[in-house]
Amino acid sequence: MKTRITELFGIEHPIIQGGMHHVGLAELAAAVSNAGGLGIITGLTQRTPELLAREIARCREMTDKPFGVNLTFLPSVNPPDYPGYVKAIIEGGVKVVETAGNNPQQWLPALKEAGIKVIHKCTSVRHALKAEAIGCDAISVDGFECGGHPGEDDVPNFILLPRAAQELKIPFVASGGMADGRSLVAALALGAEGINMGTRFIATQEAPVHDRVKQAIVAASELDTRLVMRPLRNTERVLNNQATERLLQKERELGSQISFADIAPEVAGVYPRIMQDGEMDAGVWSCGMVAGLIQDVPTVQELITSIMAEAEALVLERLAGLVR
Repeated sequence: MKTRITELFGIEHPIIQGGMHHVGLAELAAAVSNAGGLGIITGLTQRTPELLAREIARCREMTDKPFGVNLTFLPSVNPPDYPGYVKAIIEGGVKVVETAGNNPQQWLPALKEAGIKVIHKCTSVRHALKAEAIGCDAISVDGFECGGHPGEDDVPNFILLPRAAQELKIPFVASGGMADGRSLVAALALGAEGINMGTRFIATQEAPVHDRVKQAIVAASELDTRLVMRPLRNTERVLNNQATERLLQKERELGSQISFADIAPEVAGVYPRIMQDGEMDAGVWSCGMVAGLIQDVPTVQELITSIMAEAEALVLERLAGLVR
């Protein structure tokens, strides 16, 4: 399947693996790229630029296909060594960067000079237009359904994607609620050039996370996520668990007086305990509503092959049959 996204990134299938904290390691990124999609290493999971350089090299040993690095720009009193991370990406020969969080404008000249394509994650059309204006090559449009940070506008993809198609000139992919061939065909019909999947890729055999995490996603329904940190205007969609309930109880009790310090035990530094050790109630962790569509833990190759086969059958058989 050829779209503007497959042409832009030099990949076989219009499927991108989203950047995920303590999930987007070399094993998963390489598996996605080897299966014809675009695998993504999560930059800030690596604590230093040196560790990121090592992870990029490790991924390159596992695949000769294109892969990217996610770099999230966070507001912080003590920001990460972003110049170092950018240098590691450039020197590692990476040709795609997925940016997220704050405006990436100051980092674009160096990335562009190195021939790197930039896809920026946006939860609104206005932010997508800004990313287009500053020179990003593509957009990942994240609807309200997505795991992680859906923004504060609460616009689902059935509205957000066609709005993006009306306004954007550069290609974009749909993120949030993407799981199978139906998702891909729907996204293409609404104007996207491909899909970005996060939660669906956690529930694969190659995802380097504890099996309890994968089984929690399989067991969850579309009703089992919650929105936390909304009073802080840092809304995150997470899977419901005991930590989520504790955090929501604090939000109810403290109201507008709540601060990040109040919820730090449920949020700060919990991902290694959850993703690596399988302590499922250690803290909150990002998960999309798409969990309701996930019933198995296939290999990445099996997943991508099934998505493309289902999408092709839908287009050539069911949809074509409706207009004959």
